[in-house]
Amino acid sequence: MARPVKCRRIGQMPVYRAFSPEEVSDVPSVQMTVDEYETIKLLDGDGLTQEECASRMCVSRPTVTAIYDSARKKLADALVNGKQLLIVGGCCAYAPMELQQNIMEKGRNNMRIAVAYENGEVFGHFGRTEQFKLYDVEAGKIVQEQIVDTNGVSHGALAGFLKAAEADVLLCGGIGMVGRAALEEVGIRLYPGVQGSADEAAKAFAEGRLVYDPDARCGHHEHHGEGHGCGHHHHEGDCGRHREGGHRFGDEECDRRRVEGECARDNGACDDRHKSGECCRSK
Repeated sequence: MARPVKCRRIGQMPVYRAFSPEEVSDVPSVQMTVDEYETIKLLDGDGLTQEECASRMCVSRPTVTAIYDSARKKLADALVNGKQLLIVGGCCAYAPMELQQNIMEKGRNNMRIAVAYENGEVFGHFGRTEQFKLYDVEAGKIVQEQIVDTNGVSHGALAGFLKAAEADVLLCGGIGMVGRAALEEVGIRLYPGVQGSADEAAKAFAEGRLVYDPDARCGHHEHHGEGHGCGHHHHEGDCGRHREGGHRFGDEECDRRRVEGECARDNGACDDRHKSGECCRSK
């Protein structure tokens, strides 16, 4: 019988977890595990020796060699063959993230719900969340709550932020595959596709009547530029295929073009005026 895999110690969750060739969509993907990424970071990024890397990750030097060799082959495959590189999975134990704010004390028997939060509502895209609202539940009732700022924590590290905040559950709107994987890695249960008031959503969850969509996700990669907010899913449940910069015309203009018929986002086609590439969906 094969020996069980020993968990590898990871200094911090990867900040960036998805990389794609520019101006290319629907490409095959290569999945690099977090421990493979960690060897690239420590050996090539930080310049550690294999012995030092092995000590950091709490594994043997031959194990580091094997992990590193696998990571380099996957990295080469992505770069040479123009594939998307995703950093997910692996048998890993993460060092706790240090939070830059005081979090309310969690009762021993409490469940802590985290809700992606913006102006009282459930925020539409996990990866761009700037605030979470935490709710502690005891015997089916919310007993305390707190709004916390992510303080610029990148989307790739938000799962670690929630783990450090002792969240058991996350309610959010859209979330991509990489975000889902990161939450699974730290043992946080996910309830996506939630809309409306954050307070009402948390209360509904506590009372066992939350309406959510387990398949809700963003229809594109999670590494958007600043010009895109995935709360605008244009009735399709996804955001189409955009470049990193987000909607070419911005969210409001893109909505106007859709409503006025200039950009037929909802059926996946664009009229002749935008076939030249000016249509936001084509980007």
